[in-house]
Amino acid sequence: MSRFEITTADQWFEAIRFADNVTLIHEPWIKPYFRCNIWHVRGRDADLLFDTGLGVFPLRGAVAKLAEREPICVASHTHYDHIGGHHEFACRCVHAAEAGILTCPENHLTLADGYATDAMFDGFPAGWDAASYRVRPAPPTRVLADGDVIDLGDRQFQVVHTPGHSPGGIALWEQRTGTLLSGDVVYDGPLITDTYHADLGDYDRSMDRLDALPAAVIHGGHFGSFGRTRLRQLISEYRAGRHAPGCHLNPA
Repeated sequence: MSRFEITTADQWFEAIRFADNVTLIHEPWIKPYFRCNIWHVRGRDADLLFDTGLGVFPLRGAVAKLAEREPICVASHTHYDHIGGHHEFACRCVHAAEAGILTCPENHLTLADGYATDAMFDGFPAGWDAASYRVRPAPPTRVLADGDVIDLGDRQFQVVHTPGHSPGGIALWEQRTGTLLSGDVVYDGPLITDTYHADLGDYDRSMDRLDALPAAVIHGGHFGSFGRTRLRQLISEYRAGRHAPGCHLNPA
């Protein structure tokens, strides 16, 4: 049986506008469990791009907002589904703990081994071959630490180091609007806590830290956005699952 293939970038990506000049860019032909949410935030003096997806089609040429001016491109962490397009951008930021992976993104380091398979897709990017998939190197131009600020002129996002899913995971917090870009430490779906560099003690501390933020809207690394009540529910479910005998948070 022939498989359905997508041949152009404009067919591959979709952009959805949210409030506060936040836009979701995603790859709808990837199944939700594997599909990275790419977040674009418009600022007065600069734009933010948080994660860049799988990298099988050029991102910046497919989305009009990315052609208007060079964004500050930030990696929530360096798993393959979040950094595939980072090489396209001049300003590349990542936490210090994963700067080496962004520079040299070997498949065993980015989780492409084992996860980047045909099972990800509802429609295939033209020419897709799982065996030859590689993330292109994108050496960081800025190395981030907890408390650093991504300044867009009229908007400031604070870096919140959220290790656990991976050692250099970060969220971005905008206090003025109560907006949290959470990456993969928390989203409204099954959390992955068993990667080769995951740490459950760090994960617990990251959840405690996010629980203390007065976030009004949370834009996660996967699945749909949600509010403060759902965030507290997800954190509560995580804590309960962590202490349930025989419980495993990753169903894959």
